Amino acid sequence: MSALNTAAYTWWDREFIFKQLNSPLGYAIILAIMLAIAGAATIAGLKGGVALLGLVIGVPVLIACFLNLEFGLMLTVSLSFFVNYLRKFSSFPFGTALDGLLLIMALGLIYRVLKERNFSFANSSISIMILIWVGYNLLQVLNPNAPSLAGWIYSVRSLAIWLLIYFVGCYAFKSKAAVMRFITLIIVLTLIAVAVGLRQEYFGFTQQELAWLYADPLRFRLYFTWSRLRIFSLFSDPTSLGIAMAYMSMFCVILATAKFATWKRIGLVVSALLMVLTILYTGSRTPVLMIPAGMLLFVLMTFRKEVIIPMAILGVIGAGMVMKSTSNPVIFRIQSAFKPSEDSSMQLRLRNQNFIQPYIQSNPMGLGLASVGVWGKRFNSDSWLSTFAPDSAYVRIGVEAGWIGLIIYLGLLFVAMRTAVYHYFRVKDSTIKVVYLGLANIIFLLIIANYPQEATYMLPTNLVFNTVLALVVRLKDFDEA
Repeated sequence: MSALNTAAYTWWDREFIFKQLNSPLGYAIILAIMLAIAGAATIAGLKGGVALLGLVIGVPVLIACFLNLEFGLMLTVSLSFFVNYLRKFSSFPFGTALDGLLLIMALGLIYRVLKERNFSFANSSISIMILIWVGYNLLQVLNPNAPSLAGWIYSVRSLAIWLLIYFVGCYAFKSKAAVMRFITLIIVLTLIAVAVGLRQEYFGFTQQELAWLYADPLRFRLYFTWSRLRIFSLFSDPTSLGIAMAYMSMFCVILATAKFATWKRIGLVVSALLMVLTILYTGSRTPVLMIPAGMLLFVLMTFRKEVIIPMAILGVIGAGMVMKSTSNPVIFRIQSAFKPSEDSSMQLRLRNQNFIQPYIQSNPMGLGLASVGVWGKRFNSDSWLSTFAPDSAYVRIGVEAGWIGLIIYLGLLFVAMRTAVYHYFRVKDSTIKVVYLGLANIIFLLIIANYPQEATYMLPTNLVFNTVLALVVRLKDFDEA
């Protein structure tokens, strides 16, 4: 660490952590802040005072994110869990604020790399594939089919900025303890989402949540199925909530096999059960299919009787639930996930895929970024593509980036999965081995979920996924067994 960084950390720790501003300098800072807020409120009204208060809080946070990448990473992932919920009730650009945090951390990372002249922390085939993927999307600016330059800018901005967290994570995870802190964080955040979701199910939606639901008739029809409202918790929609619950529940089950204290293992199992319960009330079929897929990979990678027997028992219970005749709307929705031929939404997806295939095959570089989806409606409204629903990350990439882009992205997913499995079988530390198994399971489940949904495009899953890739790269470095 440079002398400048050391001095900054020393001053910060002395004044803010140890003294907690209980010093002449601290009193002066507090007095100056109070006078500034009072002056702003007097001159510009309440909004001016609130804006200055936000600035007073925000600047130290940004400085901390620049100086401490682990803190910035954990703060950004934490905020990503709440962004979509806050967007429902406020026009504040929360997404842009999240982008700002990522850019600040990226600047901090660039500063360290230039100072230390060391990029070995991200030395991996995953890094190479990510750079190729980003580079290919940058080249999409030359695509003659692209609907507009503005659409390309918006798409590339979100793509490049979200992937920055991968490189930040590769640098920030400097110890096994840092890895475990992050894992604890995402489990806690997921449990908060569970609590909000179960509150919606058992105690009802708040007036603000209901107002948001009723504001869009199409949204209400999608959320109200079989005479009940599907829960969405902190997430943008029930499906993104269910997908997160699916991969995190399997992750908790796998972690429970590690040599942790008994109370931790029990807590992980209980957490997994609560996440699975939450899945049932989302009314989403994709996460229901993810659970048996995750169980199968768990069995195949371990192939131990203490894993095979419990998974087999759960499989039999699950099969019985699927086969049992019922009038319960929650169970019926689960059963429909295993009857794709009778599922109208799945049949519609298949028809859309058959319809779009000739366009993908005849346009190797695609029809341009921001052709479909939300950006398509904004930047490509004159084209029929703006009304096309990809309903799949792979279809979306195939349409926008062509079959060349799809091959590159699938190559990235393959390399990520292969790297996680490779290190699982080679590390010696038992805890790290279990974590690698859990990370491989997350990647595998998101690869599956990307077929019927745009799983890796959803907040907070996209940030969690990119950070998982960083964990796959760095975790092996702490194998001291």
